[in-house]
Amino acid sequence: MSLSIGIVGLPNVGKSTLFNALTRKAVACENYPFCTIDPSVGVVAVPDERIAKLSTFSKSAKTLPAVVEFVDIAGLVKGASAGEGLGNKFLTNIRETDAIAEVVRIFEDDNIIHVANKIDPLSDIETINLELILADLQTVTKRQGSLASEVKKGTKTSIIENGAVEKLKPILESGKLASTVTFDEKEIVEIYKLCLITMKPILYVLNKKAGGKNLDEIKDERYLKLINFFKETNSKYVVVDAGIEHELKDLEGADKKEMREGLGIKEDGVDDLIKAGYDLLGLITYFTTGEDETRAWTIKKGWTAPLAGTAIHGDFKDKFVRAEVIEWDKLLASGSYGSAREKGLVRTEGKEYVVKDGDVIEFKI
Repeated sequence: MSLSIGIVGLPNVGKSTLFNALTRKAVACENYPFCTIDPSVGVVAVPDERIAKLSTFSKSAKTLPAVVEFVDIAGLVKGASAGEGLGNKFLTNIRETDAIAEVVRIFEDDNIIHVANKIDPLSDIETINLELILADLQTVTKRQGSLASEVKKGTKTSIIENGAVEKLKPILESGKLASTVTFDEKEIVEIYKLCLITMKPILYVLNKKAGGKNLDEIKDERYLKLINFFKETNSKYVVVDAGIEHELKDLEGADKKEMREGLGIKEDGVDDLIKAGYDLLGLITYFTTGEDETRAWTIKKGWTAPLAGTAIHGDFKDKFVRAEVIEWDKLLASGSYGSAREKGLVRTEGKEYVVKDGDVIEFKI
């Protein structure tokens, strides 16, 4: 399953520094056929201690983690929707992603110029989102014009789409994201065909700087307004020190832990970002494990076993007979598959079974 998150932001907010830190966690591309060689794309492993434990348990020759694709997209400037800067390229690239990681700066540093000559993260978000909204408004307005003749012909889908567009357009004109509109099941199908940018889920990435004047640490009013905005809009966010993560990217294990502790940083900001991005897309992981390989498979929450099997091969859905399932921790605690079977922990599940995060599955087709 190819899933990508576009990293966007104004110039000089630490976007590319963050991307470089992320790509240190890049996986071997040959194992993921959907991967591109584009240098602005990084396929990164989703941090998950379960896969390493399962691989050790099975003495696997290969270990393949779940992955998410991050795309470093050209910096946005005011007027991008009208083609300013790299506006057209920016908007084309962001349309092709599944979600948006919007980087905003929450530190003051006179040596790093801000494009607006002031540090105001909420204002930055408003600038970025407005450009995305204006781009979507152009798309919707253009589509509305071409729908008129189709509606006159009485085409069912065009009538449904026209109704959805009429519902959406005034919302965009008022400066709100398309994702704030509630569509029925038929309308949402038509709206998704428009590939609207502001229908994508957004994760806000708050970039701070070690040793700097960070708005979150001094409880600055600008930061409090930002957090209040997140609460009001039910938005997800993570706090990352992109500069530190970039400095630590080449360290491993104890060395990295020691350096992180020395800097007074408890959490791995990059790992938090990857996990949050994975969750933002509504994804879960199930595993297959054996001597050849242990692999994490990415699926959407709520998928049934036959549909989950398509992550391995498209034929699994139609050829599905049953699945043998056990929770990953119960398998490890049992010591072996044989012992787990004897204890009745390996269950046989049918077509209606909804796969859960952490399931270890063997499909029977």
